[in-house]
Amino acid sequence: MAETAPPPAKDSSEHAATESDSNAPIEMSESAAQEIRKIMQTKKIPEGYALRVGVRGGGCSGMSYVLGFDKEREHDKQFEVSGIPVYVDKRHGLYLMGTTVDYHDGLNARGFTFDNPNATETCGCGSSFAA
Repeated sequence: MAETAPPPAKDSSEHAATESDSNAPIEMSESAAQEIRKIMQTKKIPEGYALRVGVRGGGCSGMSYVLGFDKEREHDKQFEVSGIPVYVDKRHGLYLMGTTVDYHDGLNARGFTFDNPNATETCGCGSSFAA
């Protein structure tokens, strides 16, 4: 009888399983998901990169949103939102909880928007908030 080798030990640097949409701090509209997929294809985003959604200090209301493509970092949680891999720094989750990312492509507005129920104040441009 042939012996089978035990499965290889998991590398501690490997990311934990991706969490589903229901556990993600953000939601994404279909128009935002379509635009992100389009950007990923046209910009040829490399394997191992995901959409990063976060916040940073700054902007006229105190905090501004971060949206871009990035590799995994130490404090990240990975989610799959509308079929798109998303990284969110654990420390940003509270500020983003319940936020909906949308995309508008019209005459009066074009770009990504954030509808954040935690924002106590937002600026006129919609890219910064206070919590």
